[in-house]
Amino acid sequence: MESVTVRPTIPSNKDCKLHIGMFPWLAFGHMIPYLELAKLIARKGHQISFISTPRNIDRLPPLPPKLSTLITFVKLPLPENPNLPEGAEATSDLPEDQVEHLKIAYDSLKEPITQFLKSSNLDWLLYDFAPYWLPEITRNLEIPTAFFSIFLASCSVFLGPTSPEVPSDYRKLPEDYLVSPKWVPFRATVALRLFEVLRLYKRITGDETNVSDVYRFKETTRGCDVIAVRSCVEFEPGWLSLLGVIHGKPVIPVGLLSTTPNDDENDSWWSIKDWLDKQSKNTVVYVAFGTEAMPSQEEVTEIALGLEKSGLPFFWVLRTKHGEEAVKLPEGFEERNEGRGVVYRSWVPQLKILAHDSFGVFLSHAGWSSVVEALTFARPLVLLPMLNDQGLNARLFGEKKVGYELPRDNETGSFTSEAVAESLRMVIEKEEGRVYRDKAKELKPLFGDRERQNVYVDKFLEYLTIHKRFHSS
Repeated sequence: MESVTVRPTIPSNKDCKLHIGMFPWLAFGHMIPYLELAKLIARKGHQISFISTPRNIDRLPPLPPKLSTLITFVKLPLPENPNLPEGAEATSDLPEDQVEHLKIAYDSLKEPITQFLKSSNLDWLLYDFAPYWLPEITRNLEIPTAFFSIFLASCSVFLGPTSPEVPSDYRKLPEDYLVSPKWVPFRATVALRLFEVLRLYKRITGDETNVSDVYRFKETTRGCDVIAVRSCVEFEPGWLSLLGVIHGKPVIPVGLLSTTPNDDENDSWWSIKDWLDKQSKNTVVYVAFGTEAMPSQEEVTEIALGLEKSGLPFFWVLRTKHGEEAVKLPEGFEERNEGRGVVYRSWVPQLKILAHDSFGVFLSHAGWSSVVEALTFARPLVLLPMLNDQGLNARLFGEKKVGYELPRDNETGSFTSEAVAESLRMVIEKEEGRVYRDKAKELKPLFGDRERQNVYVDKFLEYLTIHKRFHSS
């Protein structure tokens, strides 16, 4: 994988129309969509400087050979932080309660990225929600910027307005986050549950050691020239329109950015495929919670017992984040379910798995990337949100009938194995779950059509090209 240090020499390319920098937050749920957009842009002849830390860049999927001269990886070493374990450069390297230390370390990239920007001759910089200090730097260097949000527009709207034309945020107490915000003029269920607010409250409000995520989001939004959103008008038209209103800025959807399939075949996939081929069509439960959301020991126990009680075949990807103790399955669980279920504790090719016609439902954390992949293959969902924006996502997906949210205690977030079993059986085989199965099929032509989504990238590049010329004139 090609990479360079802080001051790269950008390869000359006479066909290159734009030189675009990308600076995602240090989470693979952010870096991968940024990389997917980078590849789509590079395929059209534009030059990309993809900026991150050395270890993160080394862990990204390999580039297609024909793009290797168009995408340059810029490695900014992460300054040492005594509160971070050695080698921790992404949220997946850390327990959830240590991620705040990673944000502080990320903020110390301010000087290295300033030096890079001074020498890079960028036409545009696309940045994430976290570097609230970056807009002032780019303004001084006269580099136009886009805040590229990997979140749904509905989630971004919920966080609050920055336009002086829209009343400022009135929310002061946890209870204020349990209903749709006052600036949403249409009926909506997109709001947090009490247990979600309590888990997120420190990140919503910040403390003496770190600024809040909401502050970061608002400052990066306030300081950008345009907002790019990983979404499309067909899926959330009202929210995309409202996002522009509450920020007083142009909003451009860039499409759904479904992950590019990896053609590499390996022994793990063939053993997985061999098991899946033996299962009946549309009967298997796929269980996976992404790279960030790790269920607690209590939650793992209820999920396991729920899978067992459902009587359905299942394939469960059960991973543990670095630095966290491995969760245990109920005693005798794997022996009792041998042949009917598989528990996999390492990386799996999720796109290949979801494409297999044995799957009937996906028990998911409601992460946007996973939902995009599920709907690409018309897989209905049972939703179990755990972190960050996932609860807001789950409310929207519930509204749209693409996923059924697992019933939980509103104050604690706890759930029962019976609720797991009943939810899975309802969505996969009962008449009342037909609405979710039908909606997933209905959306497959939208989510699965890469050419249709590619039009959004074309329109985004058209905007960047026109406004780059305006900026340069």
